Amino acid sequence: MARKASAAADTFGGCCRVESLVRVDERGQMVLPKDVRERAGIGPGDKLALATWQADGGACCIFLMKAEMLSGVLRTVLGPALEALSGA
Repeated sequence: MARKASAAADTFGGCCRVESLVRVDERGQMVLPKDVRERAGIGPGDKLALATWQADGGACCIFLMKAEMLSGVLRTVLGPALEALSGA
């Protein structure tokens, strides 16, 4: 079950914030909270692109976005966000 993040979790670099905590079940599945799906415009059957930020030999951050938004998003949106997270 998802839990709302506390206000103390706040934002990272002014662009990213912890929306909720989700649990991965024994089959590797998780549920995106309804309010997050609604705000992101994610509906049944939508395809999501999964992107990772690699650091120290592993994936430390996981990003999801609607597949149709993938073109250009990695460069224009995630690039500055990752720079802010890494302190670059």
